[in-house]
Amino acid sequence: MGKRDDLIAQYADDLKNKCGMTPDMDLLTKVTIGCGPAIYNADASTVAGSQQSELETVKENFLIKKLGLKDGPELMEAINDAIEVYGKSERNKYRAVFYYMLTKKFGKESVYG
Repeated sequence: MGKRDDLIAQYADDLKNKCGMTPDMDLLTKVTIGCGPAIYNADASTVAGSQQSELETVKENFLIKKLGLKDGPELMEAINDAIEVYGKSERNKYRAVFYYMLTKKFGKESVYG
């Protein structure tokens, strides 16, 4: 197994144990690949849930540009819901896990088809 496979296994574990979700491994793999090299960078691989600027970046670059959603209050609500599900006290909110949850929430799995 390569480094990416190890990370995907870690993300699946987080989804099961921290978020109470059974991961769709095919989708999780595609979302992880979609994150690109960011998954290998300690800072870029996680989402800073307490930084408003970081959450705006997730909204703009992922929800609007990648998933093609229209801007509206429901986008930030979904981001905040994902933070709640992952656990506010959880320090390492992995970007791939976060994006996976948002993709599922909006039913946008087809983007990764």
